[in-house]
Amino acid sequence: MSDSDELGKLADLHQRGVLSDEEFARAKARILDGLPSGRTSAPASPLNQFRRSLGDRWLGGVCGGIAQVTGVPSWVWRLIFTLGIVFAGSGLALYILLWILVPPEQLYLPAPNDTMRAS
Repeated sequence: MSDSDELGKLADLHQRGVLSDEEFARAKARILDGLPSGRTSAPASPLNQFRRSLGDRWLGGVCGGIAQVTGVPSWVWRLIFTLGIVFAGSGLALYILLWILVPPEQLYLPAPNDTMRAS
């Protein structure tokens, strides 16, 4: 979508009263400055960043993942889960649920360039 199309849509929204004067001015400035038109989102919460660790793992990487999110060393989380298994029995069930439900970390590889693709 070109800048003129985006400005036209913004003007239409402003005329219909969907955008306030201030919102219209900010969006217009963002387009004219060449910044991305999408809304900037707040940083992801630690819960959304929680992934099973691929580097710091003994079994499923759950304790390593919790350690990355909380900043508490992974050995402390391993001790907490072990004590939960020994004393309450719920530590094992919780660990297995987290192992199943929490996705693992993803290793992102760069996408191949068009010049690298075979013709």
